[in-house]
Amino acid sequence: MASVSTYLNFPGNTEAAFNYYKSVFGTEFSGDGIMRFSSVPPQDGAPPMPEEHLNLVMHVALPIMGGHSIMGTDAPDTMGFKIQFGNNSYICLSPDTKAETKRLFDALSAGGKVETALQEMFWGSLFGSCTDQFGVLWMFDCAEKA
Repeated sequence: MASVSTYLNFPGNTEAAFNYYKSVFGTEFSGDGIMRFSSVPPQDGAPPMPEEHLNLVMHVALPIMGGHSIMGTDAPDTMGFKIQFGNNSYICLSPDTKAETKRLFDALSAGGKVETALQEMFWGSLFGSCTDQFGVLWMFDCAEKA
């Protein structure tokens, strides 16, 4: 089922923030809970993940209310991120189909900037991100199986 969520980037304190939000909303993490960078398989041509990043949060999702979820990741400076107000949140779209994901991605990235091209990811989803022509950050994650 298609859904929309808000994706938050943190400079290394995602787990603390999401445990706090969990206590506030009285809900539990979705799926398998907290996914860590240690679960990222080696990438061709990329150096191994630094030891200090292995326990950082790669992904976490928490339903908060009214069918809306917040999701988050650690995005420390040492990984090339510069967290600032305005670049620390995305609107995350999870369409039902890859075709709809591509349509939305193409439309929202037109006149803007592609951050991560749409591509099949190791966790099994079609994923990509962009900034639209108005500076709004969008993330796409479609789990449709072929």
